[in-house]
Amino acid sequence: MIAATYPEFDQKTEGLKVAETFAGAIRGKTILVTGVNHNGIGYSTCHAFASQSPSRLIIAGRSPSKIQESIDALKDHFPKVDYRALQLNLSGQGSVRKAAAEVISWNDVPTIDILVNNAAVMNIPERTLSEDGIEIQFATNHIGHFLFTCLIMPKLLEAAKGNPKGATRVTNVTSGSPTVASMRWSDINHEKINKELPEAEQPPYHVHKHWGVTDPEEKSYLPLEGYNQSKVANVLFSIGMNKRLYEKYGIFSTAVHPGVIRTELSRYAPPEALAAIEKMNENGTISFKTLGAGAATTLVAATDPQLGMSKLEAKEGKENHGAFMMDCQISDQARDLAVSSDEAEKLWKLSEDLVKEKFAW
Repeated sequence: MIAATYPEFDQKTEGLKVAETFAGAIRGKTILVTGVNHNGIGYSTCHAFASQSPSRLIIAGRSPSKIQESIDALKDHFPKVDYRALQLNLSGQGSVRKAAAEVISWNDVPTIDILVNNAAVMNIPERTLSEDGIEIQFATNHIGHFLFTCLIMPKLLEAAKGNPKGATRVTNVTSGSPTVASMRWSDINHEKINKELPEAEQPPYHVHKHWGVTDPEEKSYLPLEGYNQSKVANVLFSIGMNKRLYEKYGIFSTAVHPGVIRTELSRYAPPEALAAIEKMNENGTISFKTLGAGAATTLVAATDPQLGMSKLEAKEGKENHGAFMMDCQISDQARDLAVSSDEAEKLWKLSEDLVKEKFAW
């Protein structure tokens, strides 16, 4: 049964400690991290990777100035690493295809050993569609990463040829959403009133009320629910990748909840949501992690060799044990529908339909 190597790693473990522990999985590797800015867990993730001498660290983000700020800061600490900037706007498929084509064109970067899909937007106040007609959080947090990952897959496959089985990794950064939410298949753009949806697709109303929303049943778009959909999709995407890539090529994927961290991700949150978060912190429902601890579970997922030694399996009636991690360990707290193989296949088909391209390797 799949498990992490060190059960003593927990919510307080720092990413630098994990990187030091699994230095052999980092040294000499090419690693790509999306959503990097100096004040977020993308940066602390890169900082931990850079501490153990990867061959190359590809820093991807929307803003060239923020990418450069991160690279400059990393160089101050770890000047010997080869850093490469990649402008990547995940909200639009055209820009995703452009960035992926750039990566593929880099002849001096023949392989990518570790891909961390970290970028995200959250709590967009009003229902917003992307330029491709998709709800913006789902478009950015899932569809953008789905398309980017599939388009750069040749470099992951090339890495897998020279790595032990399971050592080539795709780590999807999710959230706590899979523990409370499931997919809204009949209404991915949030056009229907919530109470009119099939029961299995209705939002977790108690969560939204806890976050300060009144009458969530009567609304069609809830900012947090848009985020939830994309974050459940992150887990299902990992499950879909493992089905297609683990046995055949030895590429392993899992999704991680990094914890609750004070970052720019909450910049769109309404006052009532921010107040609810502070109240939950005060009463002990949640506890804030440092940026370093927020990177730790990602580092375990990307580098712990024991995780890649066996495929995802059912445990105690729940499918795909190992697909969801939190606090540096495999977690069984995701809802059944958030780790369902059938749901993962539905998502793969929907994703291919939305990007108008099918992928097979």
